[in-house]
Amino acid sequence: MNSYGTGDYSIVKIVKAIAPLVLTVALLTLAGCGHKLVAHGGDTTVPVYPDKASFDRLKSMQSQGGPAGLIGGMGASLVAKRVDDGTPIKVDNCDDQGCEIEVLDGASKGLKGYVAKDAVD
Repeated sequence: MNSYGTGDYSIVKIVKAIAPLVLTVALLTLAGCGHKLVAHGGDTTVPVYPDKASFDRLKSMQSQGGPAGLIGGMGASLVAKRVDDGTPIKVDNCDDQGCEIEVLDGASKGLKGYVAKDAVD
């Protein structure tokens, strides 16, 4: 018997067997979290919409111009949460228009939503 336990299943042997697996999982988790928000056109924040449907509806109104465009612009400022440029995010899913994200740090940490594709680096 040794001081670490009994037989072939000592604590040290178990830790040595599990350590590579834990390290691999940690590295894979960190590798998926290297994205950040990118503001454009002199803005210092990025609009994060509650969901893709809200994003699509407001972008459609803005593209119509006139009164609908004005309402779409005001709606975006009411519906979307503004998050600082450079804020680290986790990207959950992307399509041709944008990405579902989760904010990982800052004042909006934990916020989940949808952003335009060009707002993700």
